[in-house]
Amino acid sequence: MNNSDYFNKYNRNTHIIGRTVSAVTLILLVGAPFLIGKIIGASPDLPAAAKGFVSVGLIWTISSVVEFLIYTPMLGSGGGYLAFITGNLINMKIPCAINAKEMAGTKSGTTENEIISTLSIAASSLTTIVILALGVLLLVPLQPVLQSPVLQPAFENVVPALFGAMAYKYFRKNIKLALVPLFIMSLLFVFVPSLISQTSMMIIPSGAITIGLAFLIYKKSTSEQA
Repeated sequence: MNNSDYFNKYNRNTHIIGRTVSAVTLILLVGAPFLIGKIIGASPDLPAAAKGFVSVGLIWTISSVVEFLIYTPMLGSGGGYLAFITGNLINMKIPCAINAKEMAGTKSGTTENEIISTLSIAASSLTTIVILALGVLLLVPLQPVLQSPVLQPAFENVVPALFGAMAYKYFRKNIKLALVPLFIMSLLFVFVPSLISQTSMMIIPSGAITIGLAFLIYKKSTSEQA
């Protein structure tokens, strides 16, 4: 059996395990409120839950589809299942996978990147579990420190700082291409602050602007060479 056969077998097993665990996770997440309600005798108000889903669920459904289409090719099958099952993609899993990809020098869609992505997200998930367990154990002793007004600005800017540092690595490769969508999106978020909570949705127009600019730059360079 050659390497290709091994990888195909690995992919088949990954999809079987991933789909099974995804289904079990979905059942547990959806069933938890009903189980808790049955135990304490206070079942969820289904009409109220339906109204709440209609108000925000449609937006998050579109956002989820967009994230799946964008992140799955980047993460591969194993990394994709792990990331979507364990959650916290934007804050933890995607930065970890991108950083591991940069360090290993792999390309999206390759077998090497599939393995690197899976290992990095698995390590991130295990690290998160350990940190959460320690956080639960140390929550009461560290509560005065965590609630200190001095540290609140730091907690509120963890995600922007993380993604700003990561984005710079890509922006500096083509500053001209990065500045226009960055400037437009920054103005849009300043004048329409409500869009800040819809970051996943805003990937579509910002990506479209970037692709359009890249195409114009490409057409200009080819015309000059001709």
